Amino acid sequence: MSDVTRILSAIEQGDPHAAEQLMPLVYDELRKLAAQRLAQEKPGQTLQATALVHDAYIRLVDAEQARHWNSRGHFFAAAAEAMRRILVDQARRKQADKHGGGRLRVDLPEDLADPEPRSDDLVALDEALSRLERHDPDAARLVKLRYFAGLSHQEAAEALGISRGAADRLWALARAWLFRQLSK
Repeated sequence: MSDVTRILSAIEQGDPHAAEQLMPLVYDELRKLAAQRLAQEKPGQTLQATALVHDAYIRLVDAEQARHWNSRGHFFAAAAEAMRRILVDQARRKQADKHGGGRLRVDLPEDLADPEPRSDDLVALDEALSRLERHDPDAARLVKLRYFAGLSHQEAAEALGISRGAADRLWALARAWLFRQLSK
C-alpha cells in the first residue's frame, strides 16, 4: 500500500492529522494537473493553478463529509472532478448578470486588447458532459480524466481499470458524441 493510499485510508477513518500528511505528497502532482487544465482554458482565466489546487484539496479532504478512496487513482479522479466543478462554477459565475454575463459583447479593433474570453464554452461542455454521463457514464469519466485531470490515455485507462482498447473505443464514442452535442 502506497503512502498516499495509507493516508487516504486514515482520512476516511477520521484521523484529523492525516490530511496534513497528504498535502505534501500530492501537492506537486495536483498542481501539475491544475496547470495543465488551466493551460487548456482560454486566455484571460483569472483562476491560478495554486488557487485551483487549494480549492479542490479543501473539497476533497473536508472533514464534515465522509470520503472513501479505493486507491491513488481514485483520489486523483476525485481531484479532477473537483477541479472541473470549480472551473464550471467560475464560468457560470462569470455568466451571471451581476458579473456582466447579460451584457452585449462588442468586438474591439485588433490594436486594442482582446475582450474577455467567453465562459459559456466551458458551461456548454459541462452540460454536454452531464448528458454524456447519463448516456454512457464510463465515457464521461474517461473524458473528465483526460480533459480535466490532464491524464494521458494510458493513465486514464488505468485509473478506470479498463484496457487500452476499451479506452480507445470509449474515447472515440465520447469525442463523436460531444462533437455532435456541441455543434448543435
